[in-house]
Amino acid sequence: MAQDAMATSVGGSAAESGKVVLAAIAANLAVTVTKFVAAFLTGSSSMLSEAVHSLVDSGNEALMLVGLKRSRKPPDDSHPFGYARELYFWTFVVALVIFAGGAVVSIYEGVEKILHPQPVESPWINFVVLGIAVVMEGISWLVALRAFNARRGDAGVLETVHASKDPTIFVVLFEDSAALVGLIIAAACLSADLLLDQPVFDGIGSVLIGLVLAATAGFLVYETKSLLIGESARPDLVRGVRVLLREEPAIERVNEVLTTHLGPEVVIVNLSLDLRDEVSAGEVEKALARIDRQVKERFPEIRRVFTELRAGATLPR
Repeated sequence: MAQDAMATSVGGSAAESGKVVLAAIAANLAVTVTKFVAAFLTGSSSMLSEAVHSLVDSGNEALMLVGLKRSRKPPDDSHPFGYARELYFWTFVVALVIFAGGAVVSIYEGVEKILHPQPVESPWINFVVLGIAVVMEGISWLVALRAFNARRGDAGVLETVHASKDPTIFVVLFEDSAALVGLIIAAACLSADLLLDQPVFDGIGSVLIGLVLAATAGFLVYETKSLLIGESARPDLVRGVRVLLREEPAIERVNEVLTTHLGPEVVIVNLSLDLRDEVSAGEVEKALARIDRQVKERFPEIRRVFTELRAGATLPR
């Protein structure tokens, strides 16, 4: 299951996410320059769309680095639970930028080229650049894929994305996947342009690339929005907390175990418990201390535990 695989990754995910994002930035910066040069020399709309795509991706990964850094800020008076959710905010911004900065621009440029087609000059330059881009994007994609597969275990791709509480890796993976699809589209449309002598195919390629980006952005907005609003912890963590609570002699019944993720490795737990009537106030204090210690030792990502106590009668002194 995806939850079981991710349970073993707590503690090292921040470093792993940073590595994936840095690899993506290095690849995209190198590709962006070559694509813009090729688009300028050849006048290709598809290549310009790909250049804009790579530029947007580079900016997006920089935003995710900002999110990773800011999410590690310690709590203060204005943010007593810390800044861990900053990562979710910045990845949500990334999804919006993919749509506004990538999809919209590509579709607009493609429509312009369809309405006013012009032949592509020196097309071989585009194919050389596309080949270089496939290699660079492929390297970044493989780095992200390895990190993603290490977390998902035997679970499916969509199941793992939905269960994941760290959006950086799957955002980079989907960005790179969209980039590779875009490169294939650009190569196919440029080939059609040359073989059929129909410059309109260059514009069609740009529109198709824009649609791929729009679909990618829509999916990422959906997933990151859920994290930003606040998702519960994985089911095995909730079950594990319940098991620990049932082993506590002072507890008669566990009413609720409510959890929420403030960040990939920051979970807050709220407990509602019924105490045995014969438990004294002193014993309650000791029981709560044991519960807090055991829960945090078993699940290191749990940072705060809040407990609501209920009893059928007034606690004896």
